[in-house]
Amino acid sequence: MKSEGGRAMTMECATGKHDPHDVYAAQCPCREVLDLLANKWSALAIGAMEEGPQRFGHLQRRLQGVSPKVLTQTLRRLESAGFVARTIYPAVPLHVEYALTGLGRSVAIPLAGLRAWVEDHLDEIQPVS
Repeated sequence: MKSEGGRAMTMECATGKHDPHDVYAAQCPCREVLDLLANKWSALAIGAMEEGPQRFGHLQRRLQGVSPKVLTQTLRRLESAGFVARTIYPAVPLHVEYALTGLGRSVAIPLAGLRAWVEDHLDEIQPVS
């Protein structure tokens, strides 16, 4: 990390693929990842998959209120980013499971902390309208 004249701290890209990472910078690719992970359905789907591989129907029942369309979009985005792996088992009917990758398991840790914090402090938080 480095500081430039009192500006926000940035982190040099370890892979050299990007300029220094600064989530506050408009063009930083970190923003897309933050947008994906800060989405309630992404955070909840990752949490549900902490228990192990899950079928679509089980995830939909676990994430009460999510529509099939939104869950499909969420799982596709998580898979595309490398957080979730989709496995198709040849059977009749097809058996599809979604599971966290190593990257997904690593991000599940801070997301679990955030979910726990919300549950612990909900009574102190003013209603969000």
